[in-house]
Amino acid sequence: MSTVIVDVEGMTCEHCVKSVTSEVEGIPGVTEVSIALEPEGTSHVTVTADAEVSPEALQAAIEEAGYTMVGAQSSS
Repeated sequence: MSTVIVDVEGMTCEHCVKSVTSEVEGIPGVTEVSIALEPEGTSHVTVTADAEVSPEALQAAIEEAGYTMVGAQSSS
């Protein structure tokens, strides 16, 4: 089990949360996505997975949703 906290810019509403959640949940192994929305700043996306998820996969999913990943830290 691994957990990664990703910092994302550009998210402003619940529609943004749903878009990012949907894309990140599509990554193989991801079991849970939790988002602390900060409409005026950097939102924090917590991703839990059965195995380690690469930063590249997370970045691709977040960009596909239309947002910018500005950092990630593993807490596994």
